[in-house]
Amino acid sequence: MERPDFFELKNGKKVKLPFTDKEYNDRVSKLRLLMDQNGLDMVVLTSMHNVAYYTGFIYCSFGRPYGCVITQNKISTISANIDASQPWRRSHCDNVIYTDWKRDNFLRAIVSIIGRDEPPKNIGIENDHVTLDMREKIGTIFAFSVFSDVSKDLMKLRMIKSDEEIEIIRNGARIADIGGEEMVKHIQEDNTEIEVAIAARDRMEREIVKSYPDAEYMDTWVWFQSGINTDGAHNPKTNRKLIKGDILSLNTFPMISGYYTALERTLFLDYADDASLKAWEANVKVHKRGLELIKPGVKCSDICHELNELFAELGYLQYRTFGYGHSFGMLSHFYGREAGLELREDIDTVLEENMVVSMEPMIMIPEGNFGAGGYREHDILIIGKYGAENITKFPFGPEHNIIKN
Repeated sequence: MERPDFFELKNGKKVKLPFTDKEYNDRVSKLRLLMDQNGLDMVVLTSMHNVAYYTGFIYCSFGRPYGCVITQNKISTISANIDASQPWRRSHCDNVIYTDWKRDNFLRAIVSIIGRDEPPKNIGIENDHVTLDMREKIGTIFAFSVFSDVSKDLMKLRMIKSDEEIEIIRNGARIADIGGEEMVKHIQEDNTEIEVAIAARDRMEREIVKSYPDAEYMDTWVWFQSGINTDGAHNPKTNRKLIKGDILSLNTFPMISGYYTALERTLFLDYADDASLKAWEANVKVHKRGLELIKPGVKCSDICHELNELFAELGYLQYRTFGYGHSFGMLSHFYGREAGLELREDIDTVLEENMVVSMEPMIMIPEGNFGAGGYREHDILIIGKYGAENITKFPFGPEHNIIKN
């Protein structure tokens, strides 16, 4: 039996994607303009975030390579045979399926897309994602091509959001607030982190289904931390039981077609002692000032420096743990990070209209000290022409979030 190295299969019909045809065409047009400006004949995308951004298809790798090939007149996703036609249905473009019957059929699929076209002289790849092994193999099949990194240029294109992107981010922030409200209902003594998190995750997923009935549903999650578990921003939930006086971290993360949004809040169960209130109020003061500083024309590093000075005045700078915020868009804990748009000391990007950033100061006081625990607030802001709009509505601070269920 002759088994193919790759093939096309259009099983079923194309489905409704998260964005319109115009949106995807605009994104690809901007990429092709970038290719023109840099003299690139072809771009090979390999990351989940860029493949999803330009085609709508979010792949599930399980150790297999996936990608997207873009030339001036072609665009096609490349997927593994295990996924059948789902990648074609979910791609705003063509799709080629490679098989497992022979090693490196993924590479043969890349060549098949070019077909009889002239071999590319200059190829763009994502240096921050492609492995050394894959880079060597692609170099072998395109031995006379010159390779250039496009990852930073693509990041800059993604940093400015379209109206359609902003709409999905708005809905994500709204659903994150709903998840937070559901968590508060379940916060009580002897309940566990995992049970509180499950309730919020289920509530958000049902709201996503209601808001986006044609979507695929994947990766929405919740981190709910208590006590010492609040010391890290990304600590997973556990089966720890809540006790009165606990510091709590509420974190809801609805995922809508690859677009991540977040709500993060400090809470206490039943009461907070004086040292905890002092630390909490200091972090809230920095958070409020940070919200005021986010506006067009402001440099990311300048925001960071001013907030550092405020934390120093309040006596808590030594407890700060990470940057003050980051870009939102095609983002997940599995992939993507627009590192050029973060509120950190080493980022000099100037905020522009239609960028979306968070304000999320955090301090962590180690065990054995008064006020021990991790304190964090998090809001999402859309940069406008003259100011910024805060699309997070869940309240923050001691007057709202000492929970007495």
